[in-house]
Amino acid sequence: MKPLILLTNDDGILSPGLTAAASALDPLGDLLIVAPQEGQTSMSRSRSQKSGRDGTITPITVNFGNESWDGFGVNATPALAVIHALYELAPRPVALVVSGINYGENVASCVTVSGTIGAAIEAAEKGLPTLAISQEIAGLEYHDFSSKVDFSAAVHFTREIAEKMLNNTLPLDADVLKLEIPLGADNQTRCVLTRQDRLMYYRPVVKEREHPFDSPAPVSYLPRKGEYSDKNTDAYAMAQGWVSITPLSFNLTSRGPLNELAELLNISSLDEDG
Repeated sequence: MKPLILLTNDDGILSPGLTAAASALDPLGDLLIVAPQEGQTSMSRSRSQKSGRDGTITPITVNFGNESWDGFGVNATPALAVIHALYELAPRPVALVVSGINYGENVASCVTVSGTIGAAIEAAEKGLPTLAISQEIAGLEYHDFSSKVDFSAAVHFTREIAEKMLNNTLPLDADVLKLEIPLGADNQTRCVLTRQDRLMYYRPVVKEREHPFDSPAPVSYLPRKGEYSDKNTDAYAMAQGWVSITPLSFNLTSRGPLNELAELLNISSLDEDG
């Protein structure tokens, strides 16, 4: 029996990035395609059921070129779409979860905001190997499903990495593999293993207004393309035009020595007690 692969995407069930990923994964197993009914970008791992997110599931056919698959749109956040997929729709145990291909890169500190990563972490918490893929795009039009985005390199690397994940067990604490595809990448682009940069990659810009209390002020975010804080990071790899794979952990404990903080706070550390 073929492995069952759950495919989701925070951009929604109609995202061309989702169907591009489907074309990459189709040769590797049976696909269970479940995503929010509408785009839910920057929702992180939200499980909110407010604003009418009642979990309604709608069957839908998704297409990529001449290929088509049965899918399900869920009136829910990206993380909850994963829950509905795993607990209601999966006919048998899922072997791999893939989140993406996202419109726009998820680099550096924005991983805590990303709905792509949030959906992946929701699956990884259940002990499932998970791959999250994002595609850098030109300009700031991250949500218009532009047909100008070339997903061919992302399809290639998604298939390559997903196949390896199906055939191998990830090391301890590598709960999610985050795959970033830079602009201009092709099948021969260098692929490197990186750490998450600490850079504030997306800089907030608040629309100016004359008075702060009587008019709306949308917040937009400008990517700091080409910037990085260290040369072993995802942001550096993207600046070089390289494909980046970053292993992420849902253990957010600081990697620094706890005894230093314990001394500062004048309390004991369980690291020392153990």
